[in-house]
Amino acid sequence: MDDPGRVQKRLARLGADWSLAMAVEGTPAKPSTGRSLDVELEPASFDADVLGLERLMGRNDLVDVGFLERGYLAGRAVGRIAVGPPEAHYGTGFMVSPRLLLTNNHVLRSAEEAVRGHVEFNFQSGLDGRSLQPVAFALRPELFFVTSRELDFSVVAVADQSEEAIALSGFGWLRMIEQEGKAIKGELVNIIQHPNGEPKQLALRENRIVDVLERYLQYETDTAPGSSGSPVFNDQWEVVALHHSGVPLKDDQGNYLAIDGTVWTRDMGEQRLAWKANEGVRISRVLQALRDQALTGAPDALRAQIFAVGPAPGSVPVEQSGATAAPVTLAAPPGLPITLSITIGPSTTAPPQPVVQPPPAGPPAIQDAPDVNAALRNVEAARDLPYYDGPADEAAREAYYQGIDANGAPEALYTALHELLDATHTQRPAYSPSRLVYPWVDLHEDRLIHSIYSDQTFSPEELIRADAGIELARTERLQELVLRESAVGPNTLEAEFDALEATLPYNCEHVVPQSWFQKKEPMRGDLHHLFACESGCNSFRGNFPYIDFPDSDEAIREQCGHRESDGFEPGAGKGPIARATLYFLVRYPGFVGDPPQELTAARLDMLLDWHRSNPVGDYERHRNAAIAALQGNRNPLVDHETWAELIDFSTAWVSA
Repeated sequence: MDDPGRVQKRLARLGADWSLAMAVEGTPAKPSTGRSLDVELEPASFDADVLGLERLMGRNDLVDVGFLERGYLAGRAVGRIAVGPPEAHYGTGFMVSPRLLLTNNHVLRSAEEAVRGHVEFNFQSGLDGRSLQPVAFALRPELFFVTSRELDFSVVAVADQSEEAIALSGFGWLRMIEQEGKAIKGELVNIIQHPNGEPKQLALRENRIVDVLERYLQYETDTAPGSSGSPVFNDQWEVVALHHSGVPLKDDQGNYLAIDGTVWTRDMGEQRLAWKANEGVRISRVLQALRDQALTGAPDALRAQIFAVGPAPGSVPVEQSGATAAPVTLAAPPGLPITLSITIGPSTTAPPQPVVQPPPAGPPAIQDAPDVNAALRNVEAARDLPYYDGPADEAAREAYYQGIDANGAPEALYTALHELLDATHTQRPAYSPSRLVYPWVDLHEDRLIHSIYSDQTFSPEELIRADAGIELARTERLQELVLRESAVGPNTLEAEFDALEATLPYNCEHVVPQSWFQKKEPMRGDLHHLFACESGCNSFRGNFPYIDFPDSDEAIREQCGHRESDGFEPGAGKGPIARATLYFLVRYPGFVGDPPQELTAARLDMLLDWHRSNPVGDYERHRNAAIAALQGNRNPLVDHETWAELIDFSTAWVSA
């Protein structure tokens, strides 16, 4: 239950009296707020001005259609922040005035880091599901840069035009409100974000505030690395917090807990860590810190635009005319260590001008990487290839299985297929999804990539560039870890490498997790069990074994699937997943089934049921033919579906 005074401020902000709330609800004298607001209101605790609305009270979860329109306008002011080398990373930020953008301190830690960055708007899908053309604007920390490690925020000026002369004003800005009463414990919030540097996404409404602290809000929602710096909205699309981190569960001794209730250690990986909630800095606290700065002249004018009563989100604000002043450096007030460095106009002591922004395809280090360019050339070459040549593949299939007797003993069929798959696996490419999986192998008939767990679609170029950004960030982080090797020791370093890989996953999924075979080749690079999968779903599944839950529709996380402490059920792709797993069992006996963390023999019937219920289509036939051309062997469960019932898989498991 939230503080009654805070509840009263929130209800007062919504604008209906207690009698109206009672009439709308038809509730008894002690109304319960139901699904939308987890708090009980005692009429005796409030005077006649205490307010309630049907949506807030929770008897009806409907909202008016204007909710979507206002959300669309609010989302235009949210952009992806990309910071170039040597410390490359992504984040989210949003415009809070015609020229100023707000994000986290850990996204933009200094003016020098901001010089290497830019913000991209329109990095999202359009109404037709295809990507819009992003518009990149340089960050201008030499004009305005404010940062606070304690409150984890940074405010930076943005260039008023893109390199293509597109006006920043066209994307609008979000009006900031200092007054309390924008959200209370139990209320639902919305987050517009760029998780993992991916196109703009929305965590909508089913995200409940679980705690209101002096400086922070804590809430249950789906966010990821890259979501840092996102705006957290109430249902009126007012910004209530600046998202900045997750909050792990701890025991009474302060130890982090794993999802099974044991004490979490680094070697378990991030996917085993139990989370209490996500956390955002209360926007009123950020605004108060900004207001407390003793600014004059042009810096004060730029700051004043944040606090001015301006247009609604999405409208075109009036441009602020230019002004000049000497560089200003201000000390932080007592108790709030804020570094403020502001320059308006030319100065010999100002930092250098921001670098010229690259085209929307990606930062220069990513754009110019030889592997990226090679992968993009493969995408172009694939456009002229026929998607699937049925007659040619049928002939190749007949030739491949000559000498295999499917009518013999089940044990003999397993052995014969294992030997065939091993002997014909002549080419064993190392793990390289950007070069092999995305340009051709995992394309669907629409020439797009479909995530194996969510069926979300991506262009091959999107995933190639996204993985290149992840690789860049991972390289920098690994270099930092290596520098600390003498301090942490080799065993701890290896655990940190594993944790790093869990937090920076590629957009590619091994249906048989790498930890089950210690990341060894050729298993790691075997294309038959590699599928495109957005990094959020990849991380969500972790190394959990597959399982069927009886009520999977009750707990879907962004369509990735349902996960509990004993397994993961994918939201899509069960047929291809089952056949890829069965292939692995035939190709690599003895690598799967170390209970209870891995897929056990008892779940063979589940895989066979997924296989029977989801027949092979041209997508898998295309994959199979493309992989055979690259590494030599084929998946017999794709070529001969009925063989799944004839093979004795019992020798495939460790425990057999």
